[in-house]
Amino acid sequence: MGGTSAAGEATVPAPGQPVGVSPAVVLAADGDGDKPARRQVRLLGPVEVLGPAGPALLVGARQRAVVGLLALKAGTVVPQWRLVDALWGQHPPRTAVKSLHSHVARVRSALTLCGLPDVLVTRESGYALRLAPETVDAIRFEEFARRGRDALAAGAPERAVARLREGLGLWRHEVALADAEPTGWGAAEVDRLSEVRLAAIEDRWDAELQLGRHVDAVGELERLLVEYPSRERLVALLMLALYRCGRQTDALDAYQRLRAGIAEEFGVDPGPELARLHTRILRRDPGLDPEPAPVTGPPAAPVPAGPTGAGRVVAAGMPTGTEPPAGPPMPTPMQLPAPVGFFTGRAPELSLLDQLLDDPGGDLRLALISGPGGIGKTALAVQWGRRVAGRFPDGQLFVDLRGHDRESTLPPGHALSHMLRSLGVPADRIPAELTEQASLYRSLLHGRRILIVLDNAGTADDVLPLVPASVGTMLVVTSRSAIAALNTHHAVCAVSLDVLPDHEALTVLTRLLGVGAVQRERAAAAELVRLCDRMPLALRIAAAKLASRPSRTIGNLVTELAGANRLDALTVDGGSRSVRTVFASAYRALSAPAARLFRLLGLHPGPTFHTLLAAAVADLPPQEARRIVDELVVAHLAVETGVDQYRFHDLIALFAQQCAAVDETASGREDAVLRIVDWYLAVATAANRVLDPGRDRVTAVLRHPPAEPPFPAEHHAALAFLDAERGNLLPITRYAAEHGLPTAAWQLTYLLIGFYDSRGHWPERVEMCRFAVSAARQIGDPATEGLMLSGLGVAHIMARRFDAALTSLHEALPLMLASGDQRGAGHVYNNIAAAYSGLRRFDEAVTAFRHALAIHTASGYRLGIALALNNTGHTYVRMGRPERSAADLAEALAIAREVGNPRLEAAVLHSLGEADLGRGALDEALDHLGRALLVYQAIGDRRYEAETMNGLGLALLRKGDPVAATSPLRRALLLTRDLADQHLEAVTRHNMGQAYLAAGDLAAAAEELGHALALRGRIPDPYEEARVRRDLGELGRRLGDRTGAEQHWRLAVTLYRRANAVAEAGELAVRLERDARPVAAPGTY
Repeated sequence: MGGTSAAGEATVPAPGQPVGVSPAVVLAADGDGDKPARRQVRLLGPVEVLGPAGPALLVGARQRAVVGLLALKAGTVVPQWRLVDALWGQHPPRTAVKSLHSHVARVRSALTLCGLPDVLVTRESGYALRLAPETVDAIRFEEFARRGRDALAAGAPERAVARLREGLGLWRHEVALADAEPTGWGAAEVDRLSEVRLAAIEDRWDAELQLGRHVDAVGELERLLVEYPSRERLVALLMLALYRCGRQTDALDAYQRLRAGIAEEFGVDPGPELARLHTRILRRDPGLDPEPAPVTGPPAAPVPAGPTGAGRVVAAGMPTGTEPPAGPPMPTPMQLPAPVGFFTGRAPELSLLDQLLDDPGGDLRLALISGPGGIGKTALAVQWGRRVAGRFPDGQLFVDLRGHDRESTLPPGHALSHMLRSLGVPADRIPAELTEQASLYRSLLHGRRILIVLDNAGTADDVLPLVPASVGTMLVVTSRSAIAALNTHHAVCAVSLDVLPDHEALTVLTRLLGVGAVQRERAAAAELVRLCDRMPLALRIAAAKLASRPSRTIGNLVTELAGANRLDALTVDGGSRSVRTVFASAYRALSAPAARLFRLLGLHPGPTFHTLLAAAVADLPPQEARRIVDELVVAHLAVETGVDQYRFHDLIALFAQQCAAVDETASGREDAVLRIVDWYLAVATAANRVLDPGRDRVTAVLRHPPAEPPFPAEHHAALAFLDAERGNLLPITRYAAEHGLPTAAWQLTYLLIGFYDSRGHWPERVEMCRFAVSAARQIGDPATEGLMLSGLGVAHIMARRFDAALTSLHEALPLMLASGDQRGAGHVYNNIAAAYSGLRRFDEAVTAFRHALAIHTASGYRLGIALALNNTGHTYVRMGRPERSAADLAEALAIAREVGNPRLEAAVLHSLGEADLGRGALDEALDHLGRALLVYQAIGDRRYEAETMNGLGLALLRKGDPVAATSPLRRALLLTRDLADQHLEAVTRHNMGQAYLAAGDLAAAAEELGHALALRGRIPDPYEEARVRRDLGELGRRLGDRTGAEQHWRLAVTLYRRANAVAEAGELAVRLERDARPVAAPGTY
């Protein structure tokens, strides 16, 4: 039997341990059974379990949370109630214990499959993992942190750094249990580990400063303070490091930044210890000066005596004629440039370089930092190099290869001569031949620890002769090109830089301009970051422009940059420093085909481009286009965003447009634009054939048909392709409407109806339809204008703008009738009816549906007849008369199957399911809705899948199973949020609130109903808001809040009346009157 820990949790034996013993943490595992290669639990990041048979497959956040929380208490029984609290928080469902048992069973199966069959044990009160603590990284980390802290307190900073580095190296993410999402006690454990981690980081840098490594500390402490700006100990360490680097003013600024920040946020001043440090730095207290740095690392190899007794280095096997010259000992070069002021961010990239440096492998360490000009490659290399300079006691070499301009590139021989001279070789002893120079260079570096930075490399040929052979040396190369050829010769750690994240870019701007300036104009500062495309060079140029004219505000500069020529504005020093100059250098380095494709793609109005579009715009075979796009990616002019999807950053896109204006003829530009528009018409036509096969009224005439179809003729393929292209659909339509291509604009809009029907995005669709109406009016064709107005009306209906829909549709109807388009007129009547139905003007809706039915019957348009019948039946259901819908819906279903339209068949099945719900036939409702769901899932229609999931949830709720009802409703909620459909999300959250009410989970009900009410505030719909308030009133009644309940109910009555819902208003008014009636006291009459 297990003993009892101080916390009251029973201990269980770990494998190989006697019962009742909770083994101490052993940092180097003694037994073979628990070596990391055999058995590991990793919690310091995403949860991972490695067993003898491989990793455990843990499906879902709660399974991972179970493993993580039990592993944190390895060898100890964790009570069930604590696990329930960690998985569900303060309001667990009634089925929480049953669900916990299910999760534990699945975890046990996963552990068994990975070779750990007996690790998870069950006790009467809970569960435990029988693991030796040293197999759990979080427990090992805490032990390392404790030992490091003890060593620091004992005055042994070298030992402290070693322990703390090793412990912190176990972290794979900034948060423990990162993919487990625990709550309650579990969340508290995660927070505790985060605090231990931060304390260990502070201890580590405290120890590093005691060792004299203040130069290394500055960059890392500044990065940490971006994430944790209010931690006073971090600020104290940074102030001390800056002061010891001779940067007293910066140290005092760090104090003032903290003081201003916490005064504004918390209304307090820094603590007394930090204030004392501030005073000592002001007074230049000699006690703050660093102690002489201790010698660390292995001793340097002895220097054998030469023939004359002078020190010289002789490498074994050195070729004849390349012996290092005799003379004094080799100098220690310190060539890294001064760091860029206010370096910020790049934590992942700095970490990648750190990992390469710490790699225990014996190979040469070679990192390639690549990215577009002005992105901060050199700044990163220098910042990192200065941070780790202490790891390279034999020096740092820095050479600018000038490879961004092939005409001025530094030849390898010149670069080698420079480095040989820096290593102490007299100029007259440097060999003339490149191979002999390289051999001498490698010999001199043998056995030494030197950091080499080769800046601005152009090609692999610039770099390969300069690659050392010594494993103690690290080579960092920066380039605007990815230089793939380097990988064929060496193992390369690729560090690719992109523009800064928003918050880091804003931090750069804040440090350049000052906290006060940015805080006074926060919105303008955020817009300036956007206009500078989060590019470090552009941000620095913008800051320099503001500094040169102190009277100019950030808002003034934003106005200037928002003008016609942003690139002209991003220039200082008479044009010697500009964003355009950087881009022009990369453009000149491209091959002629790549340069042409680059400028032609600059004419594309959308944010991304597909390789097939690239092929179309340049009239190239697709494979050739892919090869050339790869060249643009390697040159960091284009960024890959997905499979065959790429984009230009905003400033690069502006530059590409300007290149097209200068280097392409007017006819060449016009032809490129036509090819872009034709490609999108081809895509829309192909999508329409599979997504909406009944919609055959438009045939686009393509002047430049694409060389190959954009996707297979399948529903999912079409939707996936258009999902990836969605960001381009509105811009290309707008461009066509505003630049003399009106036919293309309205045809694109029409052909994309099936996509938007499936995916939603209705506000975006409204804008597209407005451009289409404008385009139709340019053409002067009433029938086309009527068609586009009808489409605009539908978009308004789906966006819940029913009055706006009626305006558009009543404009469309006479145009359709005047042009003799009977089918179009029937559709307009159908849409008018749908708008009336949305306004709950049901009698008018039925009348309009009957008009549509009569028109389609007269013309024999079977699809239109089925649509009108389905919509009429559905309206009767909404009117509360489901029995009236049966005949219409039965006929509609027969026609849908006759014409072979699966989308329409699913719509009718859905209507039948709602009719079943209305008359209480719940099993039939589940059957009809289930069949509709299968169709919607098969054709990839996520919007109607979400609607059908809602129907299934309501059917299960009315069958008396509210717990089962939440399953389809949760799926519906995920879909609605993905679709950004706030109306449908509000409906779903309301239905979930009803389910939680029925289950008695009042806290969850309050949360969902509150969300639903908030969403209703953004998309006014009096009827739906009344329904939510009705249920909020019921919730208040159950919670004993009679006043709150009455308030919700009275508002609901008002809203019901406004929505023409007379019956619902009457029922609720009667209930209000009944509940408000005073109860007679005993003994009175």
